Parts: sequence; C-alpha cells; structure tokens
Amino acid sequence: MADALSVIPSAVLRNLADKLYEKRKNAALEVEGIVKQLAAAGDHEKISAVINLLTTEFTYSPQANHRKGGLIGLAAATVGLTSEAAQHLENNEQKDRIPVQSLSLGLFKDSMLHQKNYEKRIILSLKQGKEQIVPPVLNSFSDQDSRVRYYACEALYNIAKVVRGDFIIFFNQIFDALCKLSADSDANVQSAAHLLDRLVKDIVTESDQFSIEEFIPLLRERMNVLNPYVRQFLVGWITVLDSVPDIDMLGFLPDFLDGLFNMLSDSSHEIRQQADSALWEFLQEIKNSPSVDYGRMAEILVQRAASPDEFTRLTAITWINEFVKLGGDQLVPYYADILGAILPCISDKEEKIRVVARETNEELRAIKADPADGFDVGPILSIATRQLSSEWEATRIEALHWISTLLNRHRTEVLHFLNDIFDTLLKALSDPSDEVVLLVLEVHACIAKDLQHFRQLVVFLVHNFRVDNSLLEKRGALIIRRLCVLLDAERVYRELSTILEGEADLDFACTMVQALNLILLTSSELSELRDLLKKSLVNPAGKDLFVSLYASWCHSPMAIISLCLLAQTYHHASAVIQSLVEEDINVKFLVQLDKLIRLLETPIFAYLRLQLLEPGRYTWLLKALYGLLMLLPQQSAAFKILRTRLKTVPSFSFNGEQIKRTSSGNPYSQILHSMPSGSQFSEDGDVNSDVGSSHGGINFASRLQQFEQMQHQHRIHGKAQAQLRSSLTSSSKEVQRPQEQHRPPPSDISRPSSRSSRKAPGQLQL
Repeated sequence: MADALSVIPSAVLRNLADKLYEKRKNAALEVEGIVKQLAAAGDHEKISAVINLLTTEFTYSPQANHRKGGLIGLAAATVGLTSEAAQHLENNEQKDRIPVQSLSLGLFKDSMLHQKNYEKRIILSLKQGKEQIVPPVLNSFSDQDSRVRYYACEALYNIAKVVRGDFIIFFNQIFDALCKLSADSDANVQSAAHLLDRLVKDIVTESDQFSIEEFIPLLRERMNVLNPYVRQFLVGWITVLDSVPDIDMLGFLPDFLDGLFNMLSDSSHEIRQQADSALWEFLQEIKNSPSVDYGRMAEILVQRAASPDEFTRLTAITWINEFVKLGGDQLVPYYADILGAILPCISDKEEKIRVVARETNEELRAIKADPADGFDVGPILSIATRQLSSEWEATRIEALHWISTLLNRHRTEVLHFLNDIFDTLLKALSDPSDEVVLLVLEVHACIAKDLQHFRQLVVFLVHNFRVDNSLLEKRGALIIRRLCVLLDAERVYRELSTILEGEADLDFACTMVQALNLILLTSSELSELRDLLKKSLVNPAGKDLFVSLYASWCHSPMAIISLCLLAQTYHHASAVIQSLVEEDINVKFLVQLDKLIRLLETPIFAYLRLQLLEPGRYTWLLKALYGLLMLLPQQSAAFKILRTRLKTVPSFSFNGEQIKRTSSGNPYSQILHSMPSGSQFSEDGDVNSDVGSSHGGINFASRLQQFEQMQHQHRIHGKAQAQLRSSLTSSSKEVQRPQEQHRPPPSDISRPSSRSSRKAPGQLQL
C-alpha cells in the first residue's frame, strides 16, 4: 500500500474518486502513465501494489464513485502493462519479433518454439497482473449501482482488448456474469454487456486455449433459465461455438439439447426462431457425422415428443424420424421409449405431426432387430399393450399392429409375457371401434395357434361374456364370427360347446347358446359349418359335430329345435317339441321362436321350404312345423307367417303320391292322423326304424333324455330364482310397512307366479 502511495500522487487518487467522469478519466490516464514507467523499470512489486490499492481502496469501497474510479484505474493499469511489454519486445528482439498481443492470442507458429526466455517472463508477468485485475471487475458486475455495473463492462472490455486470449482462464466467470447482465434492468448496462459479449466471442473463436469441457457444465446449468434475454444470449453462444471448427459442440449436444427444445415453446417468436435455427444446424451436422451419441439424445426427444406445445412436438418427432433412419441398430436399446413417443403422436391433432409419426412408425417397424443383439421384446410389448388404453383409435390400432408384428417375429418371447398382456387384450374386445376389435381378434388368433393357448382363449372369452353382458350383446357376434374365420369355425364351436355344457350359470349358458345358435344360422362365415350339419344323418363328421353341439344346445329349447331343423333331424325336432311342458313356453321362448320362424323364410332354410313340396316324404317336418305353429299366439306376426307358409304346401307330393283331402279341406290332417304314436319312421324318408333306436349313428332317444334332463335343471333353477325374488319383495314390503308385518299375506301374493306369467324387461308381452 505504501509503495503505491509513494508512486501515485494524492491528487490523482482524489480525482480517481471524483463524481465527475472527466476527472476520473484524466486520473486513469495518469495511472496508465505511472504503470508504464514502472513496467519500463521492471518494478513489478510496485505494479502489484498499485493494483492492490485500486482494488482494496476503490473497487471494494462502499462509495460508488470510488468503485467507478477503481474500475477505470484497473483498465488503465492493464493498458500500461501491455504497452511496456510491446516496447520491451521491440527493443530486445528486432528480428522474427512476435508481439506480446499475438502471443496472448495463442496463435502459435513453429518459430514461436524458439523464443527467448525473457518473452516468457513478460507473459508470466502479464498473467500475474490480470489475475489481480479481473476478479474485482467481475465482482462489480453484481453491484447494486447500475452505473458501477456499466463501468465494469467498460473496464473489462478495455482489459479484454489488451490481454485477449490470456483472460480465457476466467471465461466461465465472465460468461456467467454476462449471462446475468444480458437480463439487466438497466438498458445502458444491457447495451454495454452486448458490446463486451461480442468482443469475448471474437476472442474465444480465435483462441485455442478455450476449454469446451469446462464450459459445458455451466452452459447446461444455465439452459433452464426462462428469461428471454438470457435465452437469446445462450442461443447466441451455442451458435457461435458451433461455428468454430476446432470446437466439437456436437459431441456435447446431449448436455444442452433439452434446453434448446425448451426454448421452442417460448412466448417470443424471435427466440423460437433462433432455437429452431440452431437445432436445424445441429440436425444437419448429425446427418453428416459418422459418430453420434443417439442414445442420450433419444431419451430427451422422447420426453419432448409429449410436450403440450405443438411446435416442440413436431420438431421432436422430426428428430426421432431422422434418428430412426440414421441410427438403425444403434437405437435398439431405446426402441421401447421411441415407440412410446411415436404411438401417441400418430393421433395428434396436428396433421404434420401425424404424418411424420406414421412414417417414423413404419421405419421403426421395418428394422428387424434380434434378441441376440440386445433387442428386448418385453419393454416394447409393454408399451404397445399400455397404448391399448389410449383414447385415440389410431394409436390403439398401431399398438395392435406392433403386438402382431412381435408375435410373428418373436412368438416364443412374446408368449413368456402372455400373462401380463392377456387381460388387456381381452378388455380390448369391448373397444367401441370395430377395426380395433378385429385386430385384437387377429392377435388372439395368432396366440391361439397351439392347443393350450386356444383353450385358454376360449375359456377366458366365455368368462368375459359372463361378467360383461354388454360385450356379448354388442360385440358377441363380431367376435365369434371373426374367430371362426381365423381359427376354423368347427374348432371354435366345438370348444365353446364343451365349455358351455358344464356351465354352472344356467341363465348365462342359455343366453350364450342362443347367441351362438343365431350366429350359426345367419353368418356367412359359418356356411360350411351349416352344410356339414345338414349331412348329420349321412356324414360321420356331420354326426360328430351335431352330437358335440347338442350337449350345450340343450340349454335352450329353441336352439335345439333350430339345430334339428338345420341337421334335418325332423323326427327328433318333433319329439323335442312334444316334450316341452308348460313352464318351458315362456316369453323368452316365444321371442326365440319368433326369430326362428322369421329365419325359416331366409335363404339359409330354402332347402327346408323346398322339402315341403314332398309332404308325403317329409311328414315329420310338417309335424314339427305344425307343432311350432300350435305354440305361437294366433295374433302374433310369427303365427301368421308360418301359417301362410304351411298353406302353400301342395296337397300332393311331386313324386306321384296323391294326398287325400279330408272333409275339412285340410290336406295334412290325414297324414298326421295316420302316423302311429310310435311311428315307424325314424326320420323323414327312412322306414321301419323305431323311434328309440339310433339312426345314422345318433342315439336320438339318449339325446332326447339328455335334453329333458337339462331342461329339468333349468326349471328347478327358475323356480328357485322366482322364490328368491318373491322373498326379497316380501322383505322389502315388510321393511316399508312394519305395522303390517303380522297381517296375513293376500292369497295371490302367497303363491309364486309362474315363469310364463312374468314379463322380463325388454321382452314381448303376450
């Protein structure tokens, strides 16, 4: 301190702290001259003393004018040091002289390896000086006085012009300070900071001493700042550094990529544009680079693809698209994450995003990776399964395409995860989209290629129909028909029949059988199955199918009658009709009968109607149809339809046998009257067979007994249900009217109503 006071006049120090800028400026010029003289004399101790004086007594002073004077004084001292160095080089090395300024820029040439030791000592002296000069200036950037901050920018600007590349060791601190000053509340400070920023950029781009490795952590930390001025500052630096050939910004792109994407949603159009421009430049570099860290960046892109901002999503999905094209097998470990980003974008509200997402999806699916190369089926299958719950149909469809693709390529691996995805696939059968349901069925069919999984599929399908009535009602026909196409109709129906035969829930079994029967009678996909059943009396395969279905069809009288008419076992159909009792003929039965009568008028039963041309040969058919007619209410539409059909039956067979008309004019009464109760016809067209014996390998007597036993179980179940409902109703009334609990119940309440007298919701009223 004493050394400094001895070389700097007190008047100079006084003026350096004056409130007038001109006096401070003149004092600074005096300081510059003093430092030059000391440098010329080689008195570096006094130079350090001067710098310490300016730092401690001025830049750290509580008085703002002192701090301003200290800053301008430090800049002047720096100028004084550099002038002496340049003069010293000129006096001692006239040939091949390289200016100190050039040395500090780091622009080394071969001749520089042979410089004199005194040049190195001068460089060291300069570095020691600026190590004392720069920190107090940086400290002033956070001063509360905006004018002090302004003069700090001015001082560092002048210092940087002198020392150039040698102050790179302070780059991170300078960058951090400039980052804050770029958002300064004072416009003059911002302007000064911009000037300093441009100079620092020039110095960095010229220097080979800049360490990108030390800078990146600071940049990564600052990328999360939301201030628009800071964001512009950061993007500017990223762009500048990326333009320097010797600086590999691409290698560090994962460190600040997320920050750039974050700027794409900024409220400022200019910032969005700058960030997008920077990202576009990096993407072009990636396309031309032989080595890129796709993995780390893929993780960032996946997150940004789900951004609420439309522009961010579009940019992210565009990058992912390029990565899939360029990265290929390198992205195998990230397939699941990428797929998780693509699938939602396929249903994006913005068409551009949808187009790119679909293209990316196809590119990704075209890559045939192998588990041996690190391809893990599990995560991808999990992502695809999870997207089955998406609210968007297009996403669900593509998720199913992925599951199907995985099954075709890696069936064994997928089946290991079957327990994890099976329930979700079953629930997807309730999807409101028919296209989704059809794709789900294709996946199920692919899984069910082997016997074990086929059985599991049908069991779970029946279970889902049982617990979700709406599924059977809305999707039952579609599901069964499609499975019959994909897995063979006979195989599906046989398995369903086996399961339903032992179904404990009799009401559900009846409903399910009726649904299957209606599908069998109406679906074009089951035409071959119907043709096979028509040959039940002459074809062993048809007989086996008839017997297989019969066991479960017994749950529904109308289903059995329909099956017999389809299989042309008319005698047995008549026997089934004759076996019906009062409790069997309820509203549900009549509704099903109405459907059957209408089906008899469709092309499917054309063969049956043509057989009526030979009443003498198909007498059991006539009796069965008349039996159905007798069960129908006379005022019903079905009664009128069937009666009209029977009236068209000719009074003679076209095989030449004349049928005599009775006095009543009914040509069939004599036929029916002449048929013995035991009947010598087993089935139409076959004579001398007893009813109880087998025909065509089918023991109809045993089948009829099987039907009657099943119907007996249904009657018992129906009575139990009626009694339960009656008791619940009585209990409810007793709770509502406790004062009447001892009154004798009315006689009509004491008797449970019969099934035929109850009207179920949504059923026909007789």
